[in-house]
Amino acid sequence: MSETDDLELEDIAEESGETLPAREEELESFSADVPRSAADLEAVFDIPVQVSAVLGKATMQVSQLLRLGRGAVVELDRKVGEAIDIYVNNRLVARGEVVVVEDRLGVTMTEIIKTDRF
Repeated sequence: MSETDDLELEDIAEESGETLPAREEELESFSADVPRSAADLEAVFDIPVQVSAVLGKATMQVSQLLRLGRGAVVELDRKVGEAIDIYVNNRLVARGEVVVVEDRLGVTMTEIIKTDRF
């Protein structure tokens, strides 16, 4: 929402005599009071999201990157068997393990990461 939208909402609220929550904490406490069910989420079922499973990370110079060829091994910052990070829209939401399903790789979620953000 842009700053202009905020001003318009404030103007409408003033005209109607209503007040708007001033801070994000007030919005969070308001939304926490509303019971949620699976039916409430039906409206967002068709929204695409980007899911990423990160095995690990590595830092290298561009010259090293250019020297990589077929069969090159890049050492990651994780150990074998260590949990991988699962991101949804670039936000960490879970940790999991790599699994093999038929001839494809998959991920099993082992831990959900709960944040206080909304």
